[in-house]
Amino acid sequence: MGNTENLSFKEAIAKIKELVSAADICMFTTALTQLPLSTRPMSTQQTDSEGNLWFFSEKESDKNEHIQVDNRVQLFYTNKSSSEFLSIYGTAEIFTDKQKIEELWTPIVKTWFQQGKDDPSITIIKVVPQDAYYWDTKHNKLVSLIKIITSVAIGKTMDDGVEGKLSV
Repeated sequence: MGNTENLSFKEAIAKIKELVSAADICMFTTALTQLPLSTRPMSTQQTDSEGNLWFFSEKESDKNEHIQVDNRVQLFYTNKSSSEFLSIYGTAEIFTDKQKIEELWTPIVKTWFQQGKDDPSITIIKVVPQDAYYWDTKHNKLVSLIKIITSVAIGKTMDDGVEGKLSV
């Protein structure tokens, strides 16, 4: 990458919101001390004003069981269209707060919770970031490829991407 830009507090939260919104789906990893790692795709429902990430989860799921034993998680986001990447390490908490479920609910969630918002198996997971790192080229694949080819041809780097630590 070309530049390092570490961000803190409001700027870090804004960058997390931007990258999470663009990617939506993350690979949500639990049981970090066990191999192989337990990872599954999950859709982020919200990134709140403090940078916390919210997800729906089934009460008896493996991920909920893992979180109850060890609440450390790792999330990986990628937005292929613009070559943006985000890794978040944090701690997870499981809630059954009906008000928060109502706030986060969208019709698509009924795909997994057939009884709707009152489904007894519905829980929400809040991930509080402890450490985050991003890579952001702000270009699509074609532009990135052209820059790589040009760099090789002229013998000079044309990397104008940015990466950095996000401290919430």
